[in-house]
Amino acid sequence: MAYLRSFGIGALVARAALGWVRHDPKAGELRRTNFHGRTVTLAGGPALAVGATVGAASGAPTGRLAAAAVTAGAVSGAVGFYDDIVGNRPEQKAAKGFAGHLGALREGRVTSGLVKIAGVGAAGLAASALIGSGRRTRAGRGLDVLLGAGVIAGTANLLNLLDLRPGRAIKAGLIVGAPLAVGRNAPMAAGTLGAGAALLPADLNEEIMLGDAGANALGALLGVALVTRSGTAGRAAALTVLAALTAASEKVSFTKVIQDTPWLRTLDEFGRRPPA
Repeated sequence: MAYLRSFGIGALVARAALGWVRHDPKAGELRRTNFHGRTVTLAGGPALAVGATVGAASGAPTGRLAAAAVTAGAVSGAVGFYDDIVGNRPEQKAAKGFAGHLGALREGRVTSGLVKIAGVGAAGLAASALIGSGRRTRAGRGLDVLLGAGVIAGTANLLNLLDLRPGRAIKAGLIVGAPLAVGRNAPMAAGTLGAGAALLPADLNEEIMLGDAGANALGALLGVALVTRSGTAGRAAALTVLAALTAASEKVSFTKVIQDTPWLRTLDEFGRRPPA
């Protein structure tokens, strides 16, 4: 079946990309220390972005939808990777959150985080425009494109907010994406999920981390899969949920909520390498 083929393509490309990045002469620059104090590599981010993008595009039924997947996945992954690398510099770390990035801009500094935000937003808008709308009026089509852009960018941001523990973002992506891998345009979601599933064991074992590159690309492509099968009401509902969760993240720690909720804690910790 088409969705199995796309799932396999996403998985194979992600694993191949991970091996290629890990053996690059500059791979040492991607090493980071995670919250357990273990050394991991950011190679998982570009590997997931490439695998998920190729997998989703391979499952697209039309050229426009394939272009939407490539735009959302590649751009979100690229600007996320830029932030992963440049944002690690001391002068960049001072700007925290959207307000911090805007404050830096008022001082004449363009932060890597602001580049990421702008890039993901532009990619979401372009991808949504490529997906289009079935409405007859120009105003209706314009509204659908804006709603779709919000869903794509919002899903990218949500997965990034969840990427605070090994495997958490991929698990969330698999849960969100599972219903999208059934029905209309299912192969697009399946290709994305294949890449995530292929890298989940290495993520849980704390060999790799996704960083902004992987989490943003994964979320953006799931957003694309959702927008391709949603009308105005579906996009508005999804955007409302995403906006509510994003607003909640400013007030409440998702990690604390997970830790305080037994079934969420069990799901979050399942398969993860135990602390040393």
